[in-house]
Amino acid sequence: MTHEFEQRVREALDALPPDLAGALENVAVVVEEENPDEPGILGLFQEAPYMPAKITIYRRPLEADFGHDPARLENEIRVTVLHEVAHYFGIDEQRLAELGYG
Repeated sequence: MTHEFEQRVREALDALPPDLAGALENVAVVVEEENPDEPGILGLFQEAPYMPAKITIYRRPLEADFGHDPARLENEIRVTVLHEVAHYFGIDEQRLAELGYG
C-alpha cells in the first residue's frame, strides 16, 4: 500500500495550479509512516535556516482514519498536501481553518 500512497501524494502535488507549483522552491516533500512525537498528525511543515523546507505526509494516521474509503483517503491526502503547502506560503492554522483546510 505504501507505493499507492506515495503515488497519491505525487498526484496531489501534480494537481497544484502551475503558478503555485512553480513557486515551490527549495522544499522536499516526503512520506513517512508517522510522526514519533505526535503519531496522530497527518502532515507537518518544517523550516530551518540554511536547510531546505520539508513537508512530511504521514501514511499511518491517514490510512487509519480514512483507509476504509479509497475516495475519502485520496481526498484527505490532497487536503493534507494543500494544508502543508499553505504553511510553506505562510498561511497559519487559523486562516486554514477559515478556508476549510484546518
